[in-house]
Amino acid sequence: MASGNDDKETSFTGEHIILTSHLEQMKTSPVTLNWGEKDARKRGPILGTSQSGAKRNAIGSHSGSYTIYRALSIAAGHYPKDHRPDLENTSPTTPIGPFDTWSGDDSIVSIDPLGANVYEYFKDQITEGLDIRPTIAVTQAHLNIPEIHESIKNGELKPDGDIVKENGEIKVTKVAFEPVWYLPGVAKRLGVEEGELRNILFQETGGMFPELITRQDLKVLLPPIGSTTAYIFGDPKNLANSDVELTCRVHDECNGSDVFGSDICTCRPYLTYGIQKAAEAAQKGQAGLVVYYRKEGRALGEVTKFLVYNARKRQEGGDTPANYFHRTECVAGVQDARFQELMPDILLYFGVKKIHHLHSMSNMKYDAIVNSGIKVVNRLSIPDNLIPADAQVEIQAKKAAGYFSDDEVDESEFAGTQGRELEEKS
Repeated sequence: MASGNDDKETSFTGEHIILTSHLEQMKTSPVTLNWGEKDARKRGPILGTSQSGAKRNAIGSHSGSYTIYRALSIAAGHYPKDHRPDLENTSPTTPIGPFDTWSGDDSIVSIDPLGANVYEYFKDQITEGLDIRPTIAVTQAHLNIPEIHESIKNGELKPDGDIVKENGEIKVTKVAFEPVWYLPGVAKRLGVEEGELRNILFQETGGMFPELITRQDLKVLLPPIGSTTAYIFGDPKNLANSDVELTCRVHDECNGSDVFGSDICTCRPYLTYGIQKAAEAAQKGQAGLVVYYRKEGRALGEVTKFLVYNARKRQEGGDTPANYFHRTECVAGVQDARFQELMPDILLYFGVKKIHHLHSMSNMKYDAIVNSGIKVVNRLSIPDNLIPADAQVEIQAKKAAGYFSDDEVDESEFAGTQGRELEEKS
């Protein structure tokens, strides 16, 4: 039985595909990559496109999780398979680096510190035909956030005409990062052997990347995961100056709260509060930085997160702090899959050596930052007045679990906190 467009025959491209498991049949001459080299020419470019052919030196493909959408578009005939980006006028609006933290095998291991300036560093190779693509982009923007307008209305934040405009918009430099994993460095950061890491990545992605097993010579993986975005308030050069106070919020994605304002957690209020404090710092001539990591639902995903919500609300006794983490572990098998060891790489990219005001309750984030060599002077938890009523369960559970807080654990408050029922009675 025919389906779809009857006047269109289903056909393959006719291209001969050699499986990467048949290494002896492959004619490979990958471009040399010396990760950690300070000199870009000695380091070499990342080549991760299908057009790179035998010179390809990375596993996976550019664009992370959007790779699949590109494939669908190519399959549907809407995207030219051989397209190469015209990089004219795409260079960073603000120069960043280079910094000492960019070099060394195990300094930055989850992004390519040279990724914003490939047209500058590797122009000759690009001209010669190598398909080298940026993995970092730097641009300028204005943020328009309702909570910021409210803070201006209440007199908490005052427009200065530069950082905070009279119309309430905040001027920022924003930087987008695609993940680029140097596998030996990632393995070392996690405390495992590289071979073990490769095996588990291969198995848990359903064999998506055979090169993890067959191509030990390829040391870089472009994983199919979301990107990271950094928002800089004030002069980006100040981020690397330890004498200039830095206010920083490292934030993990929460679509329900960040975008839609769901009140079961503190994510959006903490994010917007961090933005306000970063803007205030910039107004004083200091530095502000908010980094937004795509790790939805503690890197467990939104489906798992919603299942946990249901389990919390339906359990005997209702939603209480005592079972907050337990219910996540029952559904997901782990309380938190983020394991923040790779997180500080974005900070190291900006040359950050000291954070004077870190807006985060997470001990995992704090420990990862400090272990990366960055000094943290002051830690700040979310103010009580910004915590939504239904998010009190989360806060009480975190305090009891040892998360950083400006307040002591109140046993009576912990025992008496009850979340809203799944189905409210009118």
